[in-house]
Amino acid sequence: MLPRALLLLLLALAADDPPGWKLAWHDEFDGARLDPAKWVYVVAGDGFGNQELEYYTSRPKNIYLHKGMLVIQAIKKRYTGADGVTRGFTSARIHTHGKFAQRYGRFEARIRIPYGQGIWPAFWMMGDTGEKWPDRGEIDIMENIGREPSTVHGTIHGPGYSGAHGIGGPYSLPTGKAFSDDYHVYAVEWEPAAIRWYVDDHLYQTLTPANLPAGARWVFDRPFYLLLNLAVGGSWPGNPDETTAFPQSMFVDYVRVYERR
Repeated sequence: MLPRALLLLLLALAADDPPGWKLAWHDEFDGARLDPAKWVYVVAGDGFGNQELEYYTSRPKNIYLHKGMLVIQAIKKRYTGADGVTRGFTSARIHTHGKFAQRYGRFEARIRIPYGQGIWPAFWMMGDTGEKWPDRGEIDIMENIGREPSTVHGTIHGPGYSGAHGIGGPYSLPTGKAFSDDYHVYAVEWEPAAIRWYVDDHLYQTLTPANLPAGARWVFDRPFYLLLNLAVGGSWPGNPDETTAFPQSMFVDYVRVYERR
């Protein structure tokens, strides 16, 4: 028999399920530390093909749980990893590869993002296959570059449409509002021949195989795993400048994955 507290939590979550969906996996970040049965830390600082400036660590000062929130914190301080790589910033990146992956469903997280030139938070997914990127596929549920405080982006990457040629679009808040001012729910609903992007349940983009370049392959037909990270600098956002304040923090209230009823 399930403990009463866990049973009550599951019942509460089920009551909030979006219509037509049932909860398949989740993390509410209510514990004292990140659940190792669900998440894997990335520890590296090689730029990740994007010319990023941070070194990702598993240190409590870069990633921790606080009052039911996951906090990923980017810090401006010189750091040298065990591999001898030195970077001027530290932050954190986690994923569920080897722990959880799912094909199709609704994938969502409630997040308050940071701000500032050169700050790059992301909630995304990668294909859980042995293929190399971009053949394995990538679904960016939410990305923001700090110089665009009112705009987030949803994008897919695959063979023939990766990097700067990824396919997607932006969603912007009304003039004067910034995503860093509050929590928002970022989600995709992914089905065999369509992926739909939402912010706070507002549908802003739908992509299908018809959106791919001629002859390109739709690779969104296998399980994908989840990632959360806060990058500093890179080829897309550019690097921090004198206007960028540190530390910067990304707060994640929950991550939930649903499957069709």
